[in-house]
Amino acid sequence: MKAALMLAAALTLCACSAEEKKKTVMETADKAPEQPTAKVEKTDQEWKKILTPEQYRILRQAGTERAHGEVYKEFKHQGEGTYYCGGCNAELFTSKEKFDSGCGWPSFYDPSKAKNVVTRDDFSGGMVRTEVLCAKCDGHLGHVFKGEGFDTPTDKRYCINGVALKFVPAAAAPAPAKEEPKVEKK
Repeated sequence: MKAALMLAAALTLCACSAEEKKKTVMETADKAPEQPTAKVEKTDQEWKKILTPEQYRILRQAGTERAHGEVYKEFKHQGEGTYYCGGCNAELFTSKEKFDSGCGWPSFYDPSKAKNVVTRDDFSGGMVRTEVLCAKCDGHLGHVFKGEGFDTPTDKRYCINGVALKFVPAAAAPAPAKEEPKVEKK
């Protein structure tokens, strides 16, 4: 009896751990979410109810996910589609602007809907950077870097936390996943 209870407890812990791991991975939706038309404002308690702990840490507390993590591996194998804000569903990027910078985080050279992406100076951590935010909910997405020499139309790298994104595959029949070509510096 004691062994059976211990086994049940262990299985419950494993299931909870697997569920938490699933929740920290970039979400994928079957259809495009409804776009917010106005500013999305919520209390911290409201954000905590709709976001996973990892999404809350990144989107609401300007955190950063681990480089080359599970989310990045998923991102590299996603085909054509659109990336939306994990907090409010605003369209942010598409796979057309996606490239493999080799940095360990999802990278884009330009936002698909510039009106949904804003930037501001970030002096945290003793560095000078440009923070990227969702214009609709002020969620922290990552940072943008300019002039690194990538052979892209903008020579910008929007370095984005994957758990801050929701991916929706293109409406057409999904093409087989392929490895994104690595873009070399000039």
